[in-house]
Amino acid sequence: MFQFLNYLQPTQYFRLRRKQGDFIFPQVEALASKVQQQLHADTHFESTMAQAYDLSWQAIQKGYIGDAPTYTDFETLPLADEYRFAHKYFHPIWSVYILLIRLLGLRNPFKEIAAYQKGRKASRSYLHNQALTYEDYAAYESALVKQQPLVSIIIPTLNRYSYLKEVLRDLEQQDYKHFEVLVVDQSTPFQEEFYRGWDLNIQVLHQHEKALWLARNTAIKRARGSFILLYDDDSRVASNWISEHMKALDYFQAEVSSGVSISQVGAEVPAHYAYFSVSSQLDTGNVMLRKEVFSRIGLFDRQFEKQRMGDGEFGMRVYLAGFLNVSNPYAKRLHLKVGSGGLREMGSWDGFRPKSWLAPRPVPSVLYFFRKYHGDAAARWALLKSIPPSVMPYRFKRNKAMLVIGALVSVLLFPLVMLQVGYSWHLSSKKLRQGARIAHLDD
Repeated sequence: MFQFLNYLQPTQYFRLRRKQGDFIFPQVEALASKVQQQLHADTHFESTMAQAYDLSWQAIQKGYIGDAPTYTDFETLPLADEYRFAHKYFHPIWSVYILLIRLLGLRNPFKEIAAYQKGRKASRSYLHNQALTYEDYAAYESALVKQQPLVSIIIPTLNRYSYLKEVLRDLEQQDYKHFEVLVVDQSTPFQEEFYRGWDLNIQVLHQHEKALWLARNTAIKRARGSFILLYDDDSRVASNWISEHMKALDYFQAEVSSGVSISQVGAEVPAHYAYFSVSSQLDTGNVMLRKEVFSRIGLFDRQFEKQRMGDGEFGMRVYLAGFLNVSNPYAKRLHLKVGSGGLREMGSWDGFRPKSWLAPRPVPSVLYFFRKYHGDAAARWALLKSIPPSVMPYRFKRNKAMLVIGALVSVLLFPLVMLQVGYSWHLSSKKLRQGARIAHLDD
């Protein structure tokens, strides 16, 4: 699409062609008139194709979900249009970032600066506040919900019995009743008596190896349901959680419903998740999938065991296979993100923040994922964008000022950070040589 997305979103799902050879972005002229009316044409682009691409970008960002023909290729656009696009949809600092990168790459400075000056005249556009509406969704009566197919809820757990108690209580209160619960317990010591007395169809699998993706794969193979609902052991949900996932799958004829997370009781859903859209992620703490998805693309890749982005890699396979993954604002969970138990005991808290200065940065599985699907060049752009702010602790992840400070500190720590990155690159190369460790349902 816009080539500057190579700098801004180098490893995002939507940059890649799907199996059918097309991208996710719809050809605007083929959209229904009621959708086109909610898009805003920008005649200040120099190229008519840039205007069309901009409208297509708007459609996806505003939540278009449909079957209009999509682009299979994109034309090269004028440089000023690339800068205009960056200024419209990203913080101004990122346009400066792009300009500096291109000047350091020995691009023509006169053309670059002139194009930058033209582009910076664009006003910032916040598409998340202009979402497309699905007016009939509220009154939609789902035939799928009425059919009551069996749902298999899968919960890996590790040393979190106090939190798991609340998880199971929430499941007892669900308004959708036809489900089974498969808990894969890796706790030490294992408390078998904990599972007695629940008003649930519950199956407990005691797993000695502390391995998240093994746990999920094992449970998926044992699941009897035609729908798989993946969940975490440190979350809370309302009584309509299951039915909201089912309703969205039915309404959009989707294969995947990706729920949203909030971090505080009563908090609003973040603006970019507050409406239906094609999801650009998959969070295995709150997602429902038709079981046929696993039959088609396999289970989770165990190259991510005790590391990060295993769900992101699976989501990529979902996207590339052409399945529809809908971001569902009504299937909410409160994610407590407790500081003990779970993956906290197996690996790092964050993919770009290792536990020690002698550990690889980022976690090697992150680079394995980036390089496998996007290539080495895109992985390097992702590192350049993500490594400097990662120097600051996780608790400052949402603090823009502290992230800027982190970028400056990373300059002082450059030799050490480069050693960490080099070590991670080496380990990811080893993973790439080994290849994926993806099991299948019939293995």
